[in-house]
Amino acid sequence: MNPEQFEVALKEQGIELNTKQREQFATYYHTLVEWNEKINLTALTSEEDVYLKHFYDSISAAFYYDFTKEQSICDVGAGAGFPSIPLKICFPNLKVTIVDSLQKRIAFLNHLAAQLELTNVAFYHDRAESFGKNSDSRESFDIVTARAVARMSVLSELCLPLVKKDGVFIAMKGAQADEELENGKQAIEILGGEIDKTYTFTLPQEESERSIVIVNKKRKTPNKYPRKAGTPNKSPIE
Repeated sequence: MNPEQFEVALKEQGIELNTKQREQFATYYHTLVEWNEKINLTALTSEEDVYLKHFYDSISAAFYYDFTKEQSICDVGAGAGFPSIPLKICFPNLKVTIVDSLQKRIAFLNHLAAQLELTNVAFYHDRAESFGKNSDSRESFDIVTARAVARMSVLSELCLPLVKKDGVFIAMKGAQADEELENGKQAIEILGGEIDKTYTFTLPQEESERSIVIVNKKRKTPNKYPRKAGTPNKSPIE
């Protein structure tokens, strides 16, 4: 997917990019490739792959959920900024927080934000488990999202404690979403969530399956969650 095809594909979904946004995506691509030579950010470096499998794929959450309002979004384990930075470019009104456990990625994100002239973005070098225990961040976000970080039972424990009551947790998944959801139902329930809907679609051109899982936060998360760093992955709530 080249930049022109990317623009057309977004337009078909009702998202029209202006000149500044097109330039921001071009700068994002070049900055990503440049930094990828120094630190491992992505295995995909061709323009076509990045525009399709990173940029378009990240924005696909907005095909099924309204990001146009002023909202706070926390992106857990965003790596090189996916999905929240492409969403921020399309919807500048978003207030973005990224938490990632690798300092080098945080350095990249700070540089990227300056290059893209982004405002209302904050990057934290932390584990999601400790970030979710912090009273400043716990249950304080309208939206919490994660893309390709962990299976649903684990991911729910990392993300739902950060979602405010009546907010949403949006998990971006591949082809195994149904099976993961089945195994993650108990965790979602215990952590105060309720599955709203799963939207499944295929990525254009390569036709691989994607799912957007939307979980509503109905109740406060019990204080014991998230458990200490590493525990959700070692012994998930299943």
